[in-house]
Amino acid sequence: MKVIFLGPPGCGKGTQSPFVAKRYDICHLSTGDMLREAVEKKTEYGLKAKSVMDVGGLVSDDIVFGIVKESIKQPRCKNGYLLDGYPRTLRQAEMMEEAGEKVNKVIHFDAPDDVIISRVSGRWLHRASGRIYHEVFCPPKVRGLDDVTSEPLIQRPDDRKEVVEKRLVGYHRQTKPLIDYYRARGVLATLDATQSVNVVRESLRRVLDPVARLIGAKIHGN
Repeated sequence: MKVIFLGPPGCGKGTQSPFVAKRYDICHLSTGDMLREAVEKKTEYGLKAKSVMDVGGLVSDDIVFGIVKESIKQPRCKNGYLLDGYPRTLRQAEMMEEAGEKVNKVIHFDAPDDVIISRVSGRWLHRASGRIYHEVFCPPKVRGLDDVTSEPLIQRPDDRKEVVEKRLVGYHRQTKPLIDYYRARGVLATLDATQSVNVVRESLRRVLDPVARLIGAKIHGN
């Protein structure tokens, strides 16, 4: 089964990805991980990407799609894949279709901007351990301090409110055409990403289980 997750930062894609990958025995591929792996392994497109990034350039759609193709051909993706963060643009979606990559379902995680901003800008990190806190959902015992070491927490630059707002503007500009594109092809399902983790998970099961049965894909768990 071939699935795509669309959604802004903080919408819950990362939380739900391991569940979907395990339930349907498919590999989870995120754009960042694919790019890092291709560069580390010095694949054909990984080397091309590195040569561009080394001079501060933007990696082209052709190179990114080349890396995606290298990734989905790996043995671990023999049962299909879950793409998280790709495609980002209409052109990338068209390139997938032109290459014969037929997607079974596209999940759009929908949430208002104010919810996303609150989720992301409320995150704080203990750098040494990687422990993550949230001002509302998982606050530290003492504001601004790590529970274990009492060391100061930091906020990642990408999590600052003004940065999140700017990222959301770009996200909406790029994603609206993608949503329309996949809706026209009859493979789009929009989920309310403001719901709890368990409710969203159940929504994913209701959407993806019938698809898996239709194409004869594996389903693990109840």
